[in-house]
Amino acid sequence: MSENSGWENPLRDPLDRRLPRIAGPSGLVIFGVTGDLSRKKLMPAVYDLANRGLLPPGFSLVGFARRDWADQDFAQEVHDAVREHARTPFREEVWQQLAEGMRFVQGDFDDDSAFEQLRATVEHLDKAQGTGGNFAFYLSVPPKFFPKVVQQLKDHGLSDAPAGSWRRAVIEKPFGHDLASAEDLNAIVHDVFAPDEVFRIDHYLGKETVQNILALRFANTLFEPVWNRSYVDHVQITMAEDIGIGGRAGYYDGIGAARDVIQNHLLQLLALTAMEEPAAFDASSLVTEKLKVLRAVRLPDDLGLHTVRGQYAAGWQGGEQAVGYLQEDGIAPRSTTDTYAAVKLGIDNRRWAGVPFYLRTGKRLGRRVTEIAVVFQRAPHSPFDSTATDELGQNALVIRVQPDEGVTMRFGSKVPGTSMELRDVTMDFAYGESFTESSPEAYERLILDVLLGDANLFPRTEEVEQSWRILDPIEEHWARHGTPAQYPSGTWGPVEADEMLARDGRSWRRP
Repeated sequence: MSENSGWENPLRDPLDRRLPRIAGPSGLVIFGVTGDLSRKKLMPAVYDLANRGLLPPGFSLVGFARRDWADQDFAQEVHDAVREHARTPFREEVWQQLAEGMRFVQGDFDDDSAFEQLRATVEHLDKAQGTGGNFAFYLSVPPKFFPKVVQQLKDHGLSDAPAGSWRRAVIEKPFGHDLASAEDLNAIVHDVFAPDEVFRIDHYLGKETVQNILALRFANTLFEPVWNRSYVDHVQITMAEDIGIGGRAGYYDGIGAARDVIQNHLLQLLALTAMEEPAAFDASSLVTEKLKVLRAVRLPDDLGLHTVRGQYAAGWQGGEQAVGYLQEDGIAPRSTTDTYAAVKLGIDNRRWAGVPFYLRTGKRLGRRVTEIAVVFQRAPHSPFDSTATDELGQNALVIRVQPDEGVTMRFGSKVPGTSMELRDVTMDFAYGESFTESSPEAYERLILDVLLGDANLFPRTEEVEQSWRILDPIEEHWARHGTPAQYPSGTWGPVEADEMLARDGRSWRRP
């Protein structure tokens, strides 16, 4: 061996960008494996990673649920989910290798014998598949079960990593329903797993376009000099859905749009848009800068004038008659849960003082879209006749997170002809047209990062708690004052939200 100690693999090219991103020996345990998230997102993402050669040969996938399934039943369920939802083509040889490491454990979260069986399964896979004792536990379950599952993992020794190995917990949102519950949950989880072994999933942060916010700002000279209060008039961050609550009444009622979307997704997008340049692209540097922004966020003095909550009413959407929220199955007729929320926030720092950030989210809106619009100030002086600029709006940089990932720049240009007439035009960058490789699903990136222990794209404890500190006063105000404004399904929200911006001399973008 000593002669070969300096041996290097001649096929390993240092310029190959994939090499550091391949997971080492490991396995994934999914609790709630029969749910929609697991079937439509998690299991297809695992297959797509395997198909791209990013998982180790002995990778293991363990499902835990109440169903009375044998291992082969579980493998068939994964097979069907992959066939229906996977992004990459189905290849039999990839499937066969993945299927060898699949196991299923039946039981309830209170069932000690099921967790003993899970421990035995994990130990067996260590030997049979060579997982090296490395396992991530994915809690794809309702939030009320988080403490129970985490405690069971501790009681049965599953959270204790063998020497030289790791055990990690992956937790889906919502992480608590207010600051107090988030702090309690953090205490319970951190009693079992070290803070840097807890990965809170915000799938928005796994999207290519969201990561591109940092590239756009900090890898280009063009944007950063104007990314401040001297040039920016305001910022609008929108996440609109064109669907109702579907079958999620039990989860959604009592939570609402603000807790479901603003507290995590939109405040994370705000932090990435407004943060200063990090010292490096690593987890601690990113968290440091994002936290500075979240701590500088200031609520408006009058929450009644500068926040709006709404509820969708009956209306036409996509050519079909849609029922109102209060008519949905399982919803109390007097429910005050918001299906639309809009808030105005300020950021008290030198870069953003005086620039309003408008955040809005809602269900049953005009179309499904998530975007960040940085709207710039009008030119301080125009030498053109005012009639020639009637159709000229404000310059804007729009980052489209979904569904048509890309970036649009809006600016004024002369209309062809003999007179000097100006009108808005757009310059467009679309991921699908500029890159031959399609963007991976957010869950592909995030699951791989969990297996690699890379926490760059995961909100940390302090961020989650700070986000609740921002939202809690708004929720408390809403709980004391009135009921949500009604808006017809298929529209862009209640008129009160339009009035909120009109008071500032602005209007919402129509995505």
